[in-house]
Amino acid sequence: MDANFPKHFIWGSATAAYQVEGNNVNSDFWAEEHAVGSPYKDKSGDAIDHYRFYKKDIELMAKLGLKAYRFSIEWARIEPERGQFSRSAIEHYKDVLETCHAYGLTPVVALHHFSSPQWLMRLGGWRNSFIPELFAKYCEVVMREIGHLIPYVLTMNEVNLPVMLKEVFSKIGFVPPVGIDRDSWVAPKWRQSAAKLCGADPSQYFTFHMISDEESINLMKEAHKQSRDVIKKIHPETKVGFSMALPHIDSIPGGETLAKEKWNSYFLQFLDMMSGDDFFGLQNYTREIYGPNGQIQPEENTERTQMGYEYHPEALGKVVEEVAKSINIPIMITENGVATDDDKKREEYIGRALKSLHSCIEKGIEVIGYLHWSTFDNFEWQSGYGMQFGLIEVDRNTQERIPKNSAYYLGEIAKENKLVANVQV
Repeated sequence: MDANFPKHFIWGSATAAYQVEGNNVNSDFWAEEHAVGSPYKDKSGDAIDHYRFYKKDIELMAKLGLKAYRFSIEWARIEPERGQFSRSAIEHYKDVLETCHAYGLTPVVALHHFSSPQWLMRLGGWRNSFIPELFAKYCEVVMREIGHLIPYVLTMNEVNLPVMLKEVFSKIGFVPPVGIDRDSWVAPKWRQSAAKLCGADPSQYFTFHMISDEESINLMKEAHKQSRDVIKKIHPETKVGFSMALPHIDSIPGGETLAKEKWNSYFLQFLDMMSGDDFFGLQNYTREIYGPNGQIQPEENTERTQMGYEYHPEALGKVVEEVAKSINIPIMITENGVATDDDKKREEYIGRALKSLHSCIEKGIEVIGYLHWSTFDNFEWQSGYGMQFGLIEVDRNTQERIPKNSAYYLGEIAKENKLVANVQV
C-alpha cells in the first residue's frame, strides 16, 4: 500500500534570515559573534548571500520539486532603529514573497527567528515590559505592507528553546545563548562586550534566548498574543501560529516522573499561548531518555549526528503523537533534519522520519505539512559553517549551489505526494 499524504499537504524546506542572508549588521547576534571573547567559531559575514541570490535559490527549490519555502523576516532590517521602518527592506521581502508565488511555492514566514534589533537591547531587550507592544508594532507594519502575500505565519521560532537551554546548564550556574556549548561560554566579559556593541549596559542586555524565567516567558506569551491579534485584524485569512523545539521525551522504569516534568517544562507550560492560533509549528531532531537519576546519555556505540544528538528519525512521529494528545489545531512540521556529512544518512533520515509521520496521519492526527531543515548548508550559530544540515551544498567562495541527492529525494516525494524509493541522480 502506498504511503500517500493528504491532498494539500505542504512539502518544503526552511531557512532563517540570519543564517543565510549575510550582513545582518543591526541584529543582536551580529554583536554576539563580534564580541571580544565570542565563542562563535566563524563570523557569518556574507553567509550564503541569500539576500542577493534569493531569486535563483527559490527557482532552484521549485525545480527540485519542493512546494513551500519557510523563511524568516529580519526584524532588524525592517526596523533598524526604533520607529524607523526601512522601505527598501520591506520591498525586498515583498519581492521574496512574490518570487515564491511566481514559482508555485507556498510561503511560510517566521516574523522572528532568534535575532532581534540591537536597539531593543538598549531598552532592556525581551525583559522590557513594552516588548509585546514593540513586537506587535513591527508585525503590524509587515502585515500591512506585505501580509496579503503571506498565507502562513509563525510569530516566533522555538519559543521554548531558552527554557531547554536553562535546564541543561542551570546546574552549573549559567544560562548560555542559543547554540553555545558549555566549554566555550565565557562570562561575564563576553556578554559585556556584546552589550557594549549594541550600545547597551550589560544589565539591559536580554536577548530572546534568555527568556526562561516566569516574568520574561509571560511577556513573550503576551507578545505572541498581541502580534496574532494584529495579524488577524489586518489579514484574517492568514493562518497564525508559533513553533517549538520538541525532542521526543522517553523514559526507562523509574524515570517516568522526571520525563513528565520535562514535558511540562518543554511543552505543556506553553499551551495557553495557542488559544486562538490556527496551527502549531513542531520542530524535532532527536529524543531524550530519562531514568530515576536524570537524563540518560546515549551509549558509546549509539549513532550520533554532527551536533552530538542521537540519530533517531522516528522521534518525529512519536513527538507528534504526544503533542496531539494536548492540542486540537493542525500540526505543521516546521523543522526536521539532521547534521551530517553523509548525504545517504540524510536520505535515510528523511525516509524514516516521514514514515513515522505518515503513521500519525493514518491514526487521524491532522498534520498539514513537512518543512525540512534546512534548504542549504548555512551558518549554524556558534558552530559556524561546520554543521551540514542542508539539502543543498554551497561553495561560499563562489556561492555556487550544489543540490545533494537528498534534495532530489525530498523533491520527488513532494511531486508524488507520497513516500517513494530513494532516487539516484
